[in-house]
Amino acid sequence: MSDIHEQLTKYLTDAHSIEEQALAQMRTAPKLAGDPQLAQAYERHLVETEGHEQTTRRLLEEREAKPSRLKDAVMALGGKGFLLFARLQPDTPGKLHAHALSYEGLEVSSYELLRRVAERAEEEDVANAARQIAAEEHEMMERLESTFDLAVDASLRALQPEDLREQLRKYLADAHAIEEQAIQLLERGPKLAGDPTLANIYSEHLEETRDHAELVQERLHALGGDSSSLKDAALRLGALNWGAFFQGHPDTPGKLAAFAHAFEYLEVGGYEQLRRVAERAADGETVETVDRILGQERAAAGRIAGAFEEAVTASLESVGVAAG
Repeated sequence: MSDIHEQLTKYLTDAHSIEEQALAQMRTAPKLAGDPQLAQAYERHLVETEGHEQTTRRLLEEREAKPSRLKDAVMALGGKGFLLFARLQPDTPGKLHAHALSYEGLEVSSYELLRRVAERAEEEDVANAARQIAAEEHEMMERLESTFDLAVDASLRALQPEDLREQLRKYLADAHAIEEQAIQLLERGPKLAGDPTLANIYSEHLEETRDHAELVQERLHALGGDSSSLKDAALRLGALNWGAFFQGHPDTPGKLAAFAHAFEYLEVGGYEQLRRVAERAADGETVETVDRILGQERAAAGRIAGAFEEAVTASLESVGVAAG
């Protein structure tokens, strides 16, 4: 591959497949939301997502290209698979909410990368479309950020807990499992980053993430619980599979940056809900711990987003395209 316009077409097919997965999720999400306001937010974004799918399809057709049936099918299946996972969780509304926030983070980062490639290719129609879609995805993130209380209330209603402390232990175990997954991913990050700035970001956040795992486990022990070895093992396996996915893509630096940015928001979504459960359980020490971790997760997301230019350059160079 040596032509930036051909590479831009590949990025557009990736964007279309991401929208196919988003559609699979948004069509079912209102039924699982557990709250009418949350359901309305998903329904509103479904309309936006349908427009995004049509836009990416049109952009491909204008360059005499088509969406990838294989990528679309795989991504749509992945969306349905997550919904099944969320449906089987006792706190479905919260799991759905955190994942939705993370997925919006993935879409924002993907369109930010797409825009930068389009600008370097001097294709303003693609750049403008990517800019507009990224703005709408970011607005959905803001809607989700403003409704964490609703998601927690809906989850606790579904659980009808007699013991909030027991629920708090479960939320802490989930947080520990996610940190274990983050460690596995970040350990591979510097080798796959393709850029020293990104490699440093992943290395620095790896140290923070190990600290987070210890802090969460300390709170879990203080409350008489322990991390779930089954949850940790399952999520670690998922991290290993994602590592293979990144290595199988020639433009790994961009894919990794987009995914790492999204993963930070999966953690943000989980910790925002954990903090609210801790508040309801009157556990001030856990609230203080979570606030500290949240600040670092949001800062890491910001640092990754701030290095998207480097990610684009590294991705283009990895497939033999002049970075521009």
